[in-house]
Amino acid sequence: MLAVLRNRTYRHLFAAQVIALVGTGLATVALSLLAYDIAGSNASAVLGTALAIKMVAYVGIAPVVSAFADRIPRRVLLVSMDLTRAGVALALPFVTQVWQVYVLIFLLQSASAAFTPAFQATIPEVLPAERDYTQALSMSRLAYDLESLFSPALAAGLLSLITYNWLFAGTTVGFLGSAALVVSVLLPKPEPVERAGGVYAKAAFGTRLFLATPRLRALLALDLAVAAGGAMVTVNTVVLVRDSLGRAAGDVSLALGAYGAGSMTAALLLPRVLDRASERALMLPAAFTLAGVLAALSLGTAPAPGAWSWPALLSAWALLGAASSVVLTPAGRLLRRSATTADLPAAFAAQFSLSHSCWLLTYPLAGWLAAGAGLPVAAAALAALALIASAAAVRLWPRRDPAALDHVHPELPADHPHLTGAGPTGDGRRHTHDYRIDQLHRCWPAVRQTPAGV
Repeated sequence: MLAVLRNRTYRHLFAAQVIALVGTGLATVALSLLAYDIAGSNASAVLGTALAIKMVAYVGIAPVVSAFADRIPRRVLLVSMDLTRAGVALALPFVTQVWQVYVLIFLLQSASAAFTPAFQATIPEVLPAERDYTQALSMSRLAYDLESLFSPALAAGLLSLITYNWLFAGTTVGFLGSAALVVSVLLPKPEPVERAGGVYAKAAFGTRLFLATPRLRALLALDLAVAAGGAMVTVNTVVLVRDSLGRAAGDVSLALGAYGAGSMTAALLLPRVLDRASERALMLPAAFTLAGVLAALSLGTAPAPGAWSWPALLSAWALLGAASSVVLTPAGRLLRRSATTADLPAAFAAQFSLSHSCWLLTYPLAGWLAAGAGLPVAAAALAALALIASAAAVRLWPRRDPAALDHVHPELPADHPHLTGAGPTGDGRRHTHDYRIDQLHRCWPAVRQTPAGV
């Protein structure tokens, strides 16, 4: 899998991602402890609201930025957003009020909403071969896992020497390092895209692409299942560890690290597994696993904690991490399969926005239910949500999902260049090719069944 790092451009981009995420991981731990200091036992509600604000920025900003992404050099866009995030991170140690947390989180995550889809859309252009791109997706998943494994471990060590406010300085260094690495490489120039309807049509196209493509509709349902499991971990770990189990602040990092370890293990195994199994065969069972672990957690947190509670929590978090990785890692393959090169920025922006709209639902649900009704109720509600989402994905994603589809174009004249080689039928001209939603293909055709024996 490391062979993909021989590509210099990808190597620098991957290093930028790693460094930025190490800093982000330090901020994740520091933000949890900051919320606990400000709100005490209501930290779950404060953190849940802060993360919901983060999701509002993600959902609203990403599609708008994608509408202008083809007009801005990618390196300029990525570096400017890194510098913006570094500046905001410098202000976080001085927060003393809850509203200040909310304002700074919105500014920080608005910059991330502009950065991340542009970064993700660059990778398949840098690595056009499917095998290389699959390896890059696993590498990217490993990088994200640093936020919940190595960064929390580093935070645990640093917390024995310094107060948590200094962890935000690591976030600033991470974003500055990311900007320096992006500056060091040349990136592909965005392909200009013209759509009828102007900026609005550009901003809305990615969402239309998702809603019109069956496998992407299923991916959105799977994102909801992942959000249910991830929200329980992100929002309620600090309360589970500190209040329910009465453990030290450093154990918050260990619990988040267990989630990252599970995710990392799955990401390491996936490239070889995906050579033998389809995305559908892996992603759907993983989503049901998320629902099952959350249901078990609901039952396990109802009685008084015992000696078994801490190892059980670590095991549950590791399972949630592994199942989430199996769902999330192949998602980029589905997006590349479902969009043209010119439409990849819009597709990734839509994935970023729509998937985080799921988190916008689950973050406050996890926080407010835990604070108001208790952790068992919160886990049960999230388990039900994950189960419903998993069942919906099974129904939305056809078992037979070929890339090339036979379809007809009754709206195009017979001499249209797209119909070269197409055969005439009673309702137009029919042909077969890799099918993607675009200007000429606005809806998904019915998949024709192959006769038995053919």
